Amino acid sequence: MIHDLHMHSTASDGSLAPADLVDYVAERGVGVMSITDHDTTAAYDALNANGSITIVPGVELSTTWMGRGIHIVGLNVDRNNTTLANGLAAQAKARRSRAKLISNRLEKLGLDCPLDAVEAIAGSSAVGRPHFAQRLVDTGAVKNPQAAFRKYLGAGKPGDVRNCWAPLELAVRWISESGGTAVLAHPAKYGMTNQKLRLLLEDFVAAGGRGIEVVCGPQDAATTRRLGMLAREFDLAASTGSDFHTPAQPWALPGSFDPLPRDLTPVWTLW
Repeated sequence: MIHDLHMHSTASDGSLAPADLVDYVAERGVGVMSITDHDTTAAYDALNANGSITIVPGVELSTTWMGRGIHIVGLNVDRNNTTLANGLAAQAKARRSRAKLISNRLEKLGLDCPLDAVEAIAGSSAVGRPHFAQRLVDTGAVKNPQAAFRKYLGAGKPGDVRNCWAPLELAVRWISESGGTAVLAHPAKYGMTNQKLRLLLEDFVAAGGRGIEVVCGPQDAATTRRLGMLAREFDLAASTGSDFHTPAQPWALPGSFDPLPRDLTPVWTLW
């Protein structure tokens, strides 16, 4: 059975509404899924029952560790838990402050990105960099969202604002106190050396982290082996996910990833 435990809906920066996402994922043969929108569980307010798939409540929290932005996925969380709800409320406030700062930075570059226009693009979704990217496309500043990230919004660019998020250890506590499992998201995408990644995992485990995404979307076998070794070294359960956002990105469709190495402990066995 395919477990895809990392994906996004229109409640954050995905292109499919939550109910449509569930149907789409089920059609692709996934048996267990989790919608892990950025800093919100609002997707779960708008789901329809689909008997062909099991849904695990989840969220992806933006955190800060040693000045870097790190994402932590919370799986099997209790959405009604007060600690988690208060944490998400704090993240929502931080996200809007971040959006305002991104808007100010882009406007200083002469780009037409007022916050109200970007919020109109986001609609009911939490404002994120993809919405700024769409505004840059709409105003003709760039040809496509990829160019927007490359020039203005990606790592090290003016729109890359990270220092507003909760510390990693606090976000892990929110997940743990809600009864969920904290999983380090897409560790291979941070561009860290093995030594740096081990330091991150040491702090993550000390904070109560229990899992690591060994497989996240398309990746080479060497990366899977490396992350599998770290899962064993730190006694972490292994998770899988596509990090799906939109059907327009065929390299990251639901369920389109390799299976876990057989000797690892799947995160879903913890539940």
